[in-house]
Amino acid sequence: MKYLTLITTIEIILSCNYICYALGNHNDGCEHIFKSGEQDMKFEPKDRRVDRSIQEEQAVFEVIDLRSDTVTRPSKEMRGAIASAVVGDDGYGEDPSVNQLESEVANLFGKQAAVFMPSGTMANQAAILAQTSPGDILLAVKDAHIVTRERESTEKLSRVQIVELGHDGLFTESDLELFLQDTDSHNQKPSLIVIENTHNFAGGIVFPFEYIEQISASARKHHIKLHLDGARLFNAAVATGISVAQWARHFDTVMFCLSKGLGAPVGSMVVGDKETIDHIRKFRTLLGGRMRQAGILAAAGLVALRTNVQKLSIDHSNAERLAHGLIALGYQVQPFPKTNIVNFTIQETYSLSFVENLRKHGVLVKLYNTNQIRAVTHLDINEAQINRVLEIIKTAKYL
Repeated sequence: MKYLTLITTIEIILSCNYICYALGNHNDGCEHIFKSGEQDMKFEPKDRRVDRSIQEEQAVFEVIDLRSDTVTRPSKEMRGAIASAVVGDDGYGEDPSVNQLESEVANLFGKQAAVFMPSGTMANQAAILAQTSPGDILLAVKDAHIVTRERESTEKLSRVQIVELGHDGLFTESDLELFLQDTDSHNQKPSLIVIENTHNFAGGIVFPFEYIEQISASARKHHIKLHLDGARLFNAAVATGISVAQWARHFDTVMFCLSKGLGAPVGSMVVGDKETIDHIRKFRTLLGGRMRQAGILAAAGLVALRTNVQKLSIDHSNAERLAHGLIALGYQVQPFPKTNIVNFTIQETYSLSFVENLRKHGVLVKLYNTNQIRAVTHLDINEAQINRVLEIIKTAKYL
């Protein structure tokens, strides 16, 4: 009789698991909790157990995540906007929230049209596809994101040749003219220039506006188009007081991320003239980025644009505070941050143990190369947490 009862119990558990799977909960799973002597069963979603474990871990120490500004969590206002978003089929251009976001962004940037994209990488790739032909030369600033993270995608999808110019996140009109003079005899002029602003790997530096004015004038003279990888363009705008529309004026297309410093969970935008944006929409479909009821994501993007832009100045202040503290502790910070990215150097021998030691104390940073540490401030980081990070680093004793 005992064995029969055990077999029956196992059958019930297996049946319940199957039901959870069939109902679409196979990613979440179900936990079956039996109470001794009781007939009823209680089902508890697995993600609630995860939430409790996170809370228990945070009770031990607060996690301060400085790996990137992509780690922000949606605010209460964003979650409310997501829940109440009016949606339709964006594949048919019928999602009111997406249409509203695209309209507001186009007006903000002073461009004819905008398109909502699932990611910044897809946005860059679609913009490049729309403005180049196979065999073309694409010019990019040295160590730009499309070079360090998107080169293979760019060269395979657009079949263009990427040539890097400049150093430390910048190049000048003179660099461009010199390159064009060298290529004149080979009749291989570039068709597109990509500038990254702010520059991720160069410590979030802002590409000087006067450089862009000069490069733009030179590019127009040679009939070369310009694309701005402005994943963190709003950081540049807040740091300089130069509006995004002023930056955008010098480019045929501009990409920016909603999911970095602006704090939205997903999404990027591309702006430009209507014809180019129509082409980019087609390439979005080709790349698998056509979406349906995307208004739930666009609603968060609207909140981000309307409420979080000016908060970027707090991120910049926190980055400066962190940099000053690191310098006081003997670390080399290069360059000194003007936006929200802090790069500092540590002895190569201790780099891995340094990062691991910080992690054990609840601080997450990113190791680049062999001795370069990156820390990025964002919406979820405050001044008290920066002070806490400096105290933890002070005890690390690795210079």
